[in-house]
Amino acid sequence: MKSIVAVSGASGAAYAVRLMEVLPGEKHLVVSETAKAILPAETDRTVDDLRAMADASYEDEDLFSPIASGSFRFDAMFIAPCSESTVAKIANGIADTLITRAASVCIKEGRRLILLVRESPKSAIMLENELKLARLGVVIMDANPGFYPRPKTVEEIVDIVVGRCMDQAGIVHDIYRRWTGEHRD
Repeated sequence: MKSIVAVSGASGAAYAVRLMEVLPGEKHLVVSETAKAILPAETDRTVDDLRAMADASYEDEDLFSPIASGSFRFDAMFIAPCSESTVAKIANGIADTLITRAASVCIKEGRRLILLVRESPKSAIMLENELKLARLGVVIMDANPGFYPRPKTVEEIVDIVVGRCMDQAGIVHDIYRRWTGEHRD
């Protein structure tokens, strides 16, 4: 599995950290400037910590990096967290950063694009942008955990959301307890 993990400037840096920790295979990382500021404010991790978990890392301004091209082969792209500004750019074909360019490539090449959107409430504009992308096959994942696994920590809640993202990419994992239909005390 070869993945691109992009981190945009939305609250939810813990999702990016956990995804980088558990995502199998080759990982290519892009972190926006705003996300670089949010990461240490929300977690005890640095951008260098994330880069250490990646096989390759690129600056968001580097439109000449390999992941900016349709000839770069990869299986899935995750934008976690994904700001509604990033959603709007992707939905309207604005590829002015490496994150939005790689997402545009993902769509045009028919690859799996999973956006872990972190915004609430949503305006009609936000919903229309998400609908536009969903109609193109983009997976819109709101950062909403299920509570049937009965999480007791923030980390367990993050695992549920990250696990659901990995499910959407077809990645086998066991980072959260799946629904069985049985009541459990």
